[in-house]
Amino acid sequence: MRIAYITETFPPEINGVSLTTARAVHHLRRAGHTVQLIRPRQAHEATRSFEDTEHPGDHTFDNGEWRTAGAPVPMHPGLRFGWATVGALRERWQRSAPQLVHVATPGPLAWSALRAAKAEGLPSTADFRTNLPAYGRHLGLAWLQPAVLAYLRQLYNMAHRTFVPTRSLADELTARGFQRPSVIGRGVDAGLFSPAERDDGLREAWGVGPDERVLLYVGRLTSEKNVGLALDTFEYLRRRRPGLRMVVAGEGPLRARLAAEHPDVRFVGVQRAGALARCYASADVFLFPSDNDTFGNVVLEALASGLAVVAFNGAGAGGLIHHGHDGWLAAPGDRGSFFHAAELALQDSALGCPLRQRARTLALRSDWDSALHAFEQQLSAVLAEALAGSQVRDAALA
Repeated sequence: MRIAYITETFPPEINGVSLTTARAVHHLRRAGHTVQLIRPRQAHEATRSFEDTEHPGDHTFDNGEWRTAGAPVPMHPGLRFGWATVGALRERWQRSAPQLVHVATPGPLAWSALRAAKAEGLPSTADFRTNLPAYGRHLGLAWLQPAVLAYLRQLYNMAHRTFVPTRSLADELTARGFQRPSVIGRGVDAGLFSPAERDDGLREAWGVGPDERVLLYVGRLTSEKNVGLALDTFEYLRRRRPGLRMVVAGEGPLRARLAAEHPDVRFVGVQRAGALARCYASADVFLFPSDNDTFGNVVLEALASGLAVVAFNGAGAGGLIHHGHDGWLAAPGDRGSFFHAAELALQDSALGCPLRQRARTLALRSDWDSALHAFEQQLSAVLAEALAGSQVRDAALA
C-alpha cells in the first residue's frame, strides 16, 4: 500500500500519541508499505516553505516526510498543530498518488487531509486518540464542549473508518453520532517494561527504605491530566502510612507550581526507555488520575511492570482492569473513591503479591505485534473495500 500518514505530533516530541504513531509508521514501513509522513515542523527544525519543491517526497511517493507549517498549541507550547490547504494537499497527492490517507490526530491538518482525500476519491481512516470535549472541563472551557464535539463528529465522519482502543469508547461514540468506529487495541513492550527492571539503587536514591512503598505518576504535568489528584492522593495516604514516597516522571507547565505545593514529592523529569522502565519497576503503586484519556499507554506499561494500578472506571483503563483482581478502579469523577482505591492498592502492593502478578499477566495479553498487525489489516480492508466499490461503479457506467 501507498499510505499518506498525517500526524501533528511525532518524536522527538514525547507523549503517548507521538510514540504510538512512530511505532505504527515503523511497522508499516517494515511490512513493505510505502508511507509518506506528513506532519508540522517542530520548533527545533529548520524553516522550510510549505510549497518547497526540493523535498524528496515531492515528485515521487517515497518513505519520506513532508513537514508543513505549524504553531504551538495554546496552553501547551511543547506541542504543535499543523496546517495545510486542501488544494496544496490535493496537488501533492495528484503527483505522488497515495492509495489511502490515514490521520492520527484531530487538528487542522487532519481536517484538511480528510477533505482533500474525499475530493480526490481516496479512502481514509482516522485514530480517535484525544478526548477533546473532556479536556475542556480541566481548561475552564466547558462551555465549548458542544462545539468541539460537533467538530470532532464532522471530522471523523469524513473517514471511512475510525479506530478506537476500547469497545466502551466505540459504543460511546456511536451513541453520539460518530459513524463506523472500529476497535483496535494497544500494545506494550513487556520485555522492556518488566518487574525484572526493579532497581534497589534507584529506590535508595529516592530516599526509600527497604520496607517503604512508592507511589508513581508518569505523564505530562498539565491540568487535563488531572495530575493534582495524584499528588493529593499521596498527601492523603502519607498521613496514614508514614514513610510513603511519591515519584513523578514527566514535564509540563504545572511542574513548578506542583513542586512548590508538594515539596516532599520527587520530580524526576521525562524518563525514556530503560530509565523509564526502571522507574516503573522500582515503584509499587501506579496512579492514573486522568478522567478523559481514551486509553493511556502508561497504564499498560505500569501493569507490565507489575504495579498495583489505580485508575477511574472509565478513561480507557476501565475497559482493561478488573477491579480488585489485577488493579483497582474508582468511581468516575469521585475523589474520595480514588483515595480509597489507592488505599486498597497499597495493601496489595507488596513484592510477590498475587494482584501484582496478575497485573503483569494482564499486560502480556497486549503485545504490539498483534495490535499493529490488526491496524495494518484494517487499512488493507478499507483499501480493498474502496477498490471493490470503484470497480462496481466503473462496471455500472460501462
